[in-house]
Amino acid sequence: MSVTGEQRFAFGRNWGRFVRRNFTQERCDIAKKRILDFIGRGSMEGLDFLDIGCGSGMHSLAAWQSGARRVHSFDYDPDSVAATRLMWQAAGQPSNWTIERGDVLDSNYVASLGKWNFVYSWGVLHHTGHLWQAVENAQSAVADGGSFYIALYSSDAPSQAPPEFWLEVKQKYNRSGYFQRQRMVWWYVWNFMLDKKLRNVNQLVRRAVQYKFQRGMDLFTDIRDWLGGWPMEFAGDQETVDFLEQKHGFALVNVITGQACSEFLFRRSKGDQRALVKEFVARQRSEPVTA
Repeated sequence: MSVTGEQRFAFGRNWGRFVRRNFTQERCDIAKKRILDFIGRGSMEGLDFLDIGCGSGMHSLAAWQSGARRVHSFDYDPDSVAATRLMWQAAGQPSNWTIERGDVLDSNYVASLGKWNFVYSWGVLHHTGHLWQAVENAQSAVADGGSFYIALYSSDAPSQAPPEFWLEVKQKYNRSGYFQRQRMVWWYVWNFMLDKKLRNVNQLVRRAVQYKFQRGMDLFTDIRDWLGGWPMEFAGDQETVDFLEQKHGFALVNVITGQACSEFLFRRSKGDQRALVKEFVARQRSEPVTA
């Protein structure tokens, strides 16, 4: 699918605004803990962290602060590259953290990066316009025995509207001017967060305040990203696991489902296995994650 500049959401502008207005070290610490908890580690010492679609750069910063041996961040959007450079500058411009513009759909570019023992891409690959090619290229950067941590919009997630509805909303948002986009943000808040009831305002305020404790992010930044995030594709949870296990020799280590984005942690393994996501989710509640 070809996507013109006019159709593509300005992801980087949204992240740049987040960095300028909302970023704090507290948010970075929350993001750091969230990643480490999910991968079952106390730090990232010994890991080489490749951040595909670095966005705000906060998760690259979190990886660097938690001891990653080296960090490389790239994004298709030059404004996201600029936002990440602000994070890098705030960190003291470390020499073991590099940043550049790059396209995960460019297989030659991805191959030029070599192999990494930790590849991270949260909420990115489904926005390329070619989801499975993006996953294919991203996984090719994972070294033998390395980890692959991705989050993809799930077609299995509970929703008040079907995927087709949201795809139409996203295209409308990107065709709209500034004031129409602001109206769409509040349309979303009224219909899907307040449930069309003014008495839920206090609940919304509490949610906005507490939202940063999920991944260090900001509620309204994520609402704009959700409404405008185009191009966009959904992936089934089992579809994702089967693609990486059966075609590319990964083993599923951890998974979180039930939210808009399902999160997956894989390890490249020579074994022959097929994890069933629903069974894995039920089992993991009583078993610790071992990275």
